[in-house]
Amino acid sequence: MALNARMNDWSDRRVWLVGASSGIGRATAHALHARGAHVIVSARGAPALQDFVNQHPGAQAVPLDVTDATAVKSAAQALLMHGPLDLVVYCAGHYRAMTADRLHLPDLLRHNQVNYLGALHLLDAVLPALLAQATDRRGHISLMASVAGYRGLPNSLAYGPTKAALINLAETLYLDLCGQGVGVSLINPGFVETPLTAQNDFKMPALISPAQAAQAILNGWARGQFEIHFPKRFTFWLKVLRCLPYTVYFALTRRLKSS
Repeated sequence: MALNARMNDWSDRRVWLVGASSGIGRATAHALHARGAHVIVSARGAPALQDFVNQHPGAQAVPLDVTDATAVKSAAQALLMHGPLDLVVYCAGHYRAMTADRLHLPDLLRHNQVNYLGALHLLDAVLPALLAQATDRRGHISLMASVAGYRGLPNSLAYGPTKAALINLAETLYLDLCGQGVGVSLINPGFVETPLTAQNDFKMPALISPAQAAQAILNGWARGQFEIHFPKRFTFWLKVLRCLPYTVYFALTRRLKSS
C-alpha cells in the first residue's frame, strides 16, 4: 500500500539534495538528473559540488553548512524565489565510531549538529513553502537516517542516537503532514560503500554501491513508500532484532560483537 504519492516522472521537477557531495547523496542526484530532474546539490565542499555540476549540465550547486541555520534559511529563500521545490532530501551525515569508555563530547555534539539539528534547520526553512504550494503542486520531504537508528548497536554511541531521532522525526512529520498535501519518506540504508563507511575496520555484511542505493531510493519513491530500506537481505534481519525483548536482544548483540 502506497503511503505517499508515487513519484515516477522526474521531468522538470526541482529537487534539492542537501549533503550531496559524495556517497549516496551524490549518486541519488546523478540518478535524478539522468531522469530529467532539475537537481540542486548542497554540501560544505564547494569543489565537489562544482565537479558535480560540471558533469551534469543544468544542475545547480549551492555550497552550504547545515549547522548554520541562517545560511540554510537564506539558501532556501533564494531557491524558492525561482519556483517551488518538488522534493527536498536531507542526506547530510557525520560518522565516527564511538564507545562509552572513549566518549568524546565535542564529536558527540558534532554528530547531533550535522545529523539531526541540520535536518531541523532545513525543515524550518522549507516546510512553510511546501505547505503553501501543496494545493497546486505537491511537495515531498525525504530524510536519510540509517538502520543504525533501529536499536542501540556497538560502536554507535554518537551516530546511532542521531539516526534514531531522525526516524522518530520522519514518523511524526508523516502523521502531521499526510493530510496536508506534503509527502514524507524515510530512507534507512544498511552498509553502503561511502567515505563514511570506509572508516570501518570490520567486515560489512551485504555492502552495496552508492549507485545501487540510489536505485533503491528511486524505486521506493516510485512505489510511494514511507520507509525505504535496503538492501533487504540485511535490513530484514535488523527489523527482526528490533522486535526482540531486551534480554534476548542484548544477549544476541553481545554474542555477535564478540564473534
